[in-house]
Amino acid sequence: MKKFEGLKNRAWLIFNIGWTIVYLLWRTFRTVPLHDGIISAVAGISLLVVEIIGMFEAFVHYFNMHKIENHPIPQVPLEEYPDVDVFIATYNEPTDLLYKTVNGCVHMDYPDKSKVHIYICDDGRREEVRKLAEELHVNYLDREDNEGAKAGNLNHALSMTSSPLIATFDADMIPQHEFLLDTVAYFVDQEIKNRDLDEKDRVKLGFIQTPQSFYNPDLFQFNLFSESRIPNEQDYFYKDVQVARNKSNCVIYGGSNTVISREALEDVGGFFTKSITEDFATGIKIQQKGYICYAVNKILASGLSPTDLKSLITQRIRWGRGCIQTGRRVHICLSRHLSLAQKVNYLASVWYWYASWKRLIYVMSPILFATFGVIVVRCSLIEVLIFWLPMYISSNISLKMMSRNIRTTKWTNLYETTIFPFMLIPVLLETFGISMKKFKVTKKDAKQNKNQNIKYAIPHTVLIILSVIGIVNCIRWTFTTGRIDYFVILFWLFLNLFNLVMSLFFVMGRDVVRKNERQKAEIPCGVTTRYGSYKGMTRDISEGGVAVVIPHAFDIDEEECCEIRLDSDRYHAKVEGKIVSVTKAKEGWCYVFAITSLKESRQDFMQLIYDRDPSLPTNLDESLSSFDDLRLNITKRVARSDFQNRKKARIPVMQEFDTDSWNKVKMINFNYQYALFELNPFMPEEFSIELEEGLTIELKKKRIISESEILCRVENYMDIYFSEELYKKMENWTNKMAAEFDKETERQVKTQTIIRKKKSMIGEDEFYEMDYL
Repeated sequence: MKKFEGLKNRAWLIFNIGWTIVYLLWRTFRTVPLHDGIISAVAGISLLVVEIIGMFEAFVHYFNMHKIENHPIPQVPLEEYPDVDVFIATYNEPTDLLYKTVNGCVHMDYPDKSKVHIYICDDGRREEVRKLAEELHVNYLDREDNEGAKAGNLNHALSMTSSPLIATFDADMIPQHEFLLDTVAYFVDQEIKNRDLDEKDRVKLGFIQTPQSFYNPDLFQFNLFSESRIPNEQDYFYKDVQVARNKSNCVIYGGSNTVISREALEDVGGFFTKSITEDFATGIKIQQKGYICYAVNKILASGLSPTDLKSLITQRIRWGRGCIQTGRRVHICLSRHLSLAQKVNYLASVWYWYASWKRLIYVMSPILFATFGVIVVRCSLIEVLIFWLPMYISSNISLKMMSRNIRTTKWTNLYETTIFPFMLIPVLLETFGISMKKFKVTKKDAKQNKNQNIKYAIPHTVLIILSVIGIVNCIRWTFTTGRIDYFVILFWLFLNLFNLVMSLFFVMGRDVVRKNERQKAEIPCGVTTRYGSYKGMTRDISEGGVAVVIPHAFDIDEEECCEIRLDSDRYHAKVEGKIVSVTKAKEGWCYVFAITSLKESRQDFMQLIYDRDPSLPTNLDESLSSFDDLRLNITKRVARSDFQNRKKARIPVMQEFDTDSWNKVKMINFNYQYALFELNPFMPEEFSIELEEGLTIELKKKRIISESEILCRVENYMDIYFSEELYKKMENWTNKMAAEFDKETERQVKTQTIIRKKKSMIGEDEFYEMDYL
């Protein structure tokens, strides 16, 4: 079956490559409007050029992806692990952010921990960072100036240290405990293999690049309400593209989450200082020297993705300009020390950043025709169906196959459409050698302000208006001429309109409610309150709180500080927290606590949160269509936010009780402080009922909830809460009620299941006749 699937995929790929070539030949010789005026000729040639570049990029991607070399982690003797220097580069990042990264580094496993030397490389020369280094018992390095920016900072650290291997981390990237064990193993394995080889046959390992993963939703996931539907935008690059480049030895050094050979760095004169993307340039220089570099797709560290649009745009401009700058300054095309495959891949990496101009042409081409009457492609509908449609369908299928459900053409187009207006000028300036002089650090802790995003929405809004005008014109022309040729332009316009509208949604942003990112995590947990301890399992955990699922209900005063113990195989934390909300869960009751004190457990508590793979999706949700994308964003944006944080467990009761006035009342549910009853016209203003022997609650009417329900307040709640005997009686009674309700619910579900089975077996009419008899 697997072999058949492989043959099918290869067949699609070959078909797409062949038909793309046929399509481009047809486009080149039959469709360019050279005789329809200068504007048409320029627009037509521009569209053809970007299509040819797109074909080049696709073919490079297919070459890399059709056979992936993913090098497994080698098993090596632990005593062979060498010394490692860990560089954490920082400039102006908040110390709270830096703390988590340093703490993660401190907790990395290694056969001999004395061989791991951790350095905070502080280009901000901050006293609070020096104190952080002292607190966590790591080394602190600074320098007199900031020459060379991040690369200069790392080179200074290089000159002050001596270990044969160097691990580099950005200030926000938190390594998992196995980071060094897994990455250094490749160097140890190669060193062992080299011992049996002649000098000329030895393989020099340059660096191991691991994915840059993120524990918070990136802006595309967050702003488009897709935290549970799509993976991080950068997953495709680090988990697919990077690993695919192993076979050509053109893995890109990402600047963080990397282990590098000191020998390789010294061979190239240290980290490259003449580019604002020093990592990209340094990686190329290392490979020019003949070093082999690997990318692995196992997540071994995670960090913080930009949290506001301005920071994201700043980041992408720096990356784009830096890659173009590097391509010019390291002479990719002219290098005698790069293979053809390496040159082609690195050229594709540089050309990628011209996607902004490519996207502009794709968006404007149908608008020029439908809105302004400028012919861009001269052809008939039949020709489009013969040459374009097979190429378009096979390209989508091929990309989906190759990306292993991390990326599709739809999402690639959407990402490019969102970013392209802000990249046009910077890319053009860099192309003509007008470089960005100052290294700009991407802010990772900025808060999103929807009002400030309005100016970024102008380009997309203008293009939406032009597209709508074009759509109206095409529909009008179709009805007035009776021709269906305009359907192709309509399809193109609607496709672009979807991307533009989704981009507008993205730029409009979304209100940030949570202060801290939650990580799904099941950790054995204990909660100690005034009268007892309760064991459960965490559902999720964050720096500000923890959600614990406990099998049975109990009451906590909202002002009481509870002790919460979390015990994993590696970490043990004891913190304090106050109750925030209680909800019914399948496994029992979910108690959410806001952390009020970490006591002495800050280091372990942070590791419990971050020493794990992020809980965000790693694949696309294929069940949702483009229509669902639009519907989701529209409904979420117009829906009124309604948060109900109930701080008491609501126990279903559905039982009748005698009151002290001899009237019967039926209790629907109970939450310690309040009880909901069926509305009874004979219910007195104040009354009491005995829940069980020795446990009486005094009630007072509060308000009518509906035509059939009334809410009453428990007047003697505090007496019960502060009496241990009564508290235990109340706890036993509430859990008995909850258990009885669960049993009744389960019985009803089983009954309904039996009924459905009988209906399906003997027919619905016959079933009702038998049931009546």
